[in-house]
Amino acid sequence: MNRFEGKTVMVTGSCGTVGAELVRQLVEESPAVRVVCIDNNESELFFQLKRYARTGRISCHLADIRDIESLKLRMQGVDIVLHSAALKHVGLCEDSPNQAIQTNIQGTQNVIDAALANHVGRVIFTSTDKAVNPTNVMGTSKLMAERLMTAASESHRDGGTVFASTRFGNVLGSRGSVIPLFRRQIEAGGPITLTDRRMTRFIMTLSEAVALVLESVWLAKGGEVMVTKMPVARIEDMAHVMRDRLGGRKDIEITEIGAQPGEKMYEELMNDEEVRRTWEYGNFFVILSAFADARAGKYAHLHDQPRPDRPYNSAHEAVLSREQLEAYLVGRQVI
Repeated sequence: MNRFEGKTVMVTGSCGTVGAELVRQLVEESPAVRVVCIDNNESELFFQLKRYARTGRISCHLADIRDIESLKLRMQGVDIVLHSAALKHVGLCEDSPNQAIQTNIQGTQNVIDAALANHVGRVIFTSTDKAVNPTNVMGTSKLMAERLMTAASESHRDGGTVFASTRFGNVLGSRGSVIPLFRRQIEAGGPITLTDRRMTRFIMTLSEAVALVLESVWLAKGGEVMVTKMPVARIEDMAHVMRDRLGGRKDIEITEIGAQPGEKMYEELMNDEEVRRTWEYGNFFVILSAFADARAGKYAHLHDQPRPDRPYNSAHEAVLSREQLEAYLVGRQVI
């Protein structure tokens, strides 16, 4: 976190699950960083400002990434942009695809254009596993946002701004994860509902995911998609572990209700086509643009690194046992 000292960092979607944790880690772990928070949620933005006002290093601004003029105004003097604002609920994006386009695609282009206008040093977009071989509107819009980041890097090679994306899977305890759902169902006495017992998911705590996003800021050289390495769990095992830990002696039923529209049986963080332009680097798989010259000097840190031989897919990776999963969830205070 020392590399953020003296920097001004903008977080878009600062009141969302990921955005709020980005703000927390930046404010609490980098005493000399200034944080500019952007969100369209008035109430949450007000409370965010109150929470950190004592530090004197945070400013909160009511703005929507659909409004490029607001972005240009608030991005003045910013060194780094962490772009986490997005519409993220699969069903709602499927119902209102035009809204997903305006926020996730046009909004990302607005962030890019505002960053270029203000000569921002680095822009990191937080993407999702659903951008890989997308089966729904939300995933497709996030994939397009990744492509816009890559295109910005390729089109402005001498512009001084580094554009890159980071991609991770299910964040445990976030609004879209099964942890809060299972917890509510257990508290109500059941049943716990599974869409399909065979489903697997990559898992990571919010603090771990955000720490890797912050690490990727300095790893990025331009145009990459950086995929975080994550453990894998079965959703059914998650339900059993949570029932055993939180359900007391109650005989809570676990039922299967069938997959939802657009829902995958497994999570993909890197597909077949991307494997041939990917390197492993520490906690990441680094995927270069299809148009990038992998021999270029800016990618020299990858030249002697190992290469993956298969897609990064939760169906292909070793799954945590129930004992390992319980230790993971309890040790990280998820349950």
